[in-house]
Amino acid sequence: MSRSVRYTSSPLLASKTPVWRSKLIVAGIALAFAGLAGRAAYVQVVGNEFFQRQGEVRFARTLELPANRGRILDRNGLILASSVPAASIWAIPEDVEASKAQLIELARLLEMPVAELQKKLANEDKSFVWVKRQVDESVAQQIHSLGIKGIYHRKDYKRKYPEGETSAHVVGFTNVEDRGQEGIELTFNKELAGKPGSRRVIKDRLGRVVESIGEQVPPVEGRDIQLSVDSKVQFFAYQKLRDAVIARKAKAGSVVVLDTITGEVLALANYPSYVPDKRQNLTGEQLRNRAVTDTFEPGSTMKPITVAMALEAGRIKPGTLIETGPGRISIGGFTISDTHNYGTLTVEGVIQKSSNVGALKIAQKMTPHEMWDTYVALGYGQKPQIEFPGAVTGRLRPWKSWRPVEQATMSYGYGLSASLFQMAHSYTSFAHDGRIIPVTMLKSSEPATGVRVFSPENAHAIRKMLQMAAAPGGTGQLAQTVGYSVGGKSGTAHKQVGKGYASNKYRAWFTGMAPIEAPRIIVAVMIDEPSDGTYYGGLAAAPVFSEVVQQTLRMMGVQPDMAVKPQIVTNPVEESF
Repeated sequence: MSRSVRYTSSPLLASKTPVWRSKLIVAGIALAFAGLAGRAAYVQVVGNEFFQRQGEVRFARTLELPANRGRILDRNGLILASSVPAASIWAIPEDVEASKAQLIELARLLEMPVAELQKKLANEDKSFVWVKRQVDESVAQQIHSLGIKGIYHRKDYKRKYPEGETSAHVVGFTNVEDRGQEGIELTFNKELAGKPGSRRVIKDRLGRVVESIGEQVPPVEGRDIQLSVDSKVQFFAYQKLRDAVIARKAKAGSVVVLDTITGEVLALANYPSYVPDKRQNLTGEQLRNRAVTDTFEPGSTMKPITVAMALEAGRIKPGTLIETGPGRISIGGFTISDTHNYGTLTVEGVIQKSSNVGALKIAQKMTPHEMWDTYVALGYGQKPQIEFPGAVTGRLRPWKSWRPVEQATMSYGYGLSASLFQMAHSYTSFAHDGRIIPVTMLKSSEPATGVRVFSPENAHAIRKMLQMAAAPGGTGQLAQTVGYSVGGKSGTAHKQVGKGYASNKYRAWFTGMAPIEAPRIIVAVMIDEPSDGTYYGGLAAAPVFSEVVQQTLRMMGVQPDMAVKPQIVTNPVEESF
């Protein structure tokens, strides 16, 4: 038997509810559903692209597939720089769970203090932090075996430089992003780097790939760059330069070796140097590529150029007599002196004895405009056209502003400035029968075609004078080598300090070529601030020239042009500066 419900028995149910209230509730529910439907329509239709993009931002990632950076090779195909597989360690700080022993071992593997590691992992708000970039894969595997939650690694590449400090200033180095920062690595960064590929994936919050989406774009590998540098010549030149800088207690030194036929740079070395893949605690002194970035007043190495331009202008001949006595001359209130009173010298004798007075008297036979034109034709005051960063222009003021004393001092290398590289380049005009040839850091098998500055006869006459300067009675006797005839000019100059010159700081250098009749190489050597008491170019730099010339010509297979016999060296003539 069913019981009937008596609504009147409940005061709540028995009370009358206003009709508008129920209608309001129903309308509110309907409005809420309409709002939800509208929002759903907006999300699904109107704003679909935006919300899809937001979802992808949170879960979809485009992974870069790094391209393998191209190698840098020497002229014989030996590797100067290459990329090897490595790993980069990263972490999600808020997820890291490690014991004290694990942290100590991780810090040891990463070669960093425990405090530094803890600092990287301290901020729990971070969802990503690099712990260390480009570690060896064997180290990455040991870190993985520690099983530390929140520590991960990804595939990377690490740059290796087999020749180390020997060719550091040529090759340069890259940063942790594998972008060139110095040297050839910087100059040819675009070609070496190639083009990275990409892969679109969906990741979870731990960075794990859940699914690949879209097509994978493969990377384009970087192109190899083959240099003109011969790693064996480079090594020997660096070694001899380093030994000389240490022996002379000098501040620094540079050496440049050029091929006189192709214009190729066979060696370019500086000391002090650095190891490109171990750059901790480096100083600017180590990083500077002094051969192309440092300028100085060339001193007596400019005298052959002064004589060459006067020969070309027809103002003198090799046998023309020049009165240099009493060994000094006053111009514009300044006194210019030689180290000795050489009396009357031939033009050849002016070069052999390195007479300042003789050089300025020869310069006085020309106009400033004529001298300036020749300097410019030889590349002075202009940036060298070479595939290398940081090459400087030097200083050569417009000829209209020259005073008589400045024209005089420029004749023996004061009042203008140049790099050692520019000096070596200008001497190609003597070695290449009067034509200055372009120089290159890239391998080339074709003979260079240059621009004529001097006639072949005058270039030959200068080579004879350079040979005399390096022979007994000249300032560069220590440049002589066994089996090969050489010619060159030494130079010594006080270093500029502020607006004047330091009385006890010098630069010494020697620039020359060999074999002298048919030059095959040009070698330029500079020793900065020798402090052992031997500061003349003929004493400090010429011996390095001798050793580099002999070894380089042997490596190149150049046949000796002189009978092998003991070299007789008398007391070298002191050069004027």
